Amino acid sequence: MKKKQAGMGKSLACKPIMILAVAVNLGIIFYFKYMDFFIENVNAVARTDWPLMHIMLPLGISFFTFQQISFIVDTYRGEVPDYDFLTYACYVTFFPQLIAGPIVTHDELIPQLLDEKKKTVNWDNMARGFYMFAIGLGKKVLLADVFGVAVNWGFDDVPSLKATNAIFVLMAYCFQLYFDFSGYCDMAIGLGQMLNIDLPINFDSPYKSLTITEFWNRWHMTLSRFFTRYVYIPLGGNRKGDVRTYINLFIVFLLSGFWHGAAWTFVIWSVLNGIFVIITRMFRKTFEDMHPALGWMITQGFFNLTLVFFRADTISDAMEFIKQILYVDFTNIDVNILYAFQTPVLKFFLDNTAVTNSLPFIYVGMYYFLALFIVLGTRNSHELMASFKPTVKNMLWTSALLVASIMSFSGISTFLYFNF
Repeated sequence: MKKKQAGMGKSLACKPIMILAVAVNLGIIFYFKYMDFFIENVNAVARTDWPLMHIMLPLGISFFTFQQISFIVDTYRGEVPDYDFLTYACYVTFFPQLIAGPIVTHDELIPQLLDEKKKTVNWDNMARGFYMFAIGLGKKVLLADVFGVAVNWGFDDVPSLKATNAIFVLMAYCFQLYFDFSGYCDMAIGLGQMLNIDLPINFDSPYKSLTITEFWNRWHMTLSRFFTRYVYIPLGGNRKGDVRTYINLFIVFLLSGFWHGAAWTFVIWSVLNGIFVIITRMFRKTFEDMHPALGWMITQGFFNLTLVFFRADTISDAMEFIKQILYVDFTNIDVNILYAFQTPVLKFFLDNTAVTNSLPFIYVGMYYFLALFIVLGTRNSHELMASFKPTVKNMLWTSALLVASIMSFSGISTFLYFNF
């Protein structure tokens, strides 16, 4: 494969082409993802009555658009070798991470696609890939989807919630989002391993973070990297004084909110997180001297509460949800939440026992305890993969997870990040 080495540097003559190419990509994602949002707001402000277009959103458009933009900008900077179109197309459409990330750059994927040594079956990588895929599928099907049942019930009828149920629903959504995204990342990495491709880490146990800055260095790491390289640093980063740094951080979080979805709820969610990141940076010494347990509670409590805006359909629903918590009107756990966690696997082992008959919320407690133990008390997936060995024990564990997950394919399951 003939390819010229990069390094020619920027060219002023190429700058208009680069700007045009980036604008075309942004225009495409605006049309498909944000056109109805734009029309709705124009109608609200100008009192017009333009009809909505109801455009179907292509899967993964937020991810492959950013990959194309990074390729265009790096090409302009003289950092990309002269690849042919087929190689470029394989880079953009590499299916394990196409739908929901990680957002890969040309320098970490294309050389692997062109490496002849990676074009033969590697049985160690195949075993490691199945192991990672099974863990990810288990997180998604056996945990995220179960918590999702309670979440959907709670956010479908927010005004009827009381403090107890609102808190349980919010905690359920925190776990659902965690295992949904973490599970997809594991499956993407696993599929990549089966093809001898190493994908970047995108999720690094964010619920163990002690500060909000650390949290965002661990959550959706490749998205943070994209905004750092192509927005934050070009705006000046932290090189032009504190005030400019805070403005740049705020812009990054604002854009991140719009990236996640065409709704003001996402914008509010991102702005709240951006403001807290700025506050943490302004009072860094205070947060550094804080007891780790207190820092963890503040960080996780703040992030989890802002997730109400991330999940709610409207701002009014989000405010009503928060009010239900603040009313402190504690009641029994609603029967819909109790039923959500009575899964076939648990009922097979525990149903009709004296404990579960007298204490039906035992199912809820088991799921919440298990989820909390996994996110805080276990090694994360890339650590497990680094120490993986194709042993009989790992083979049995992989097989058990795959069988249990497949047997649980009984309901409608959607990856949350497909929507982004």
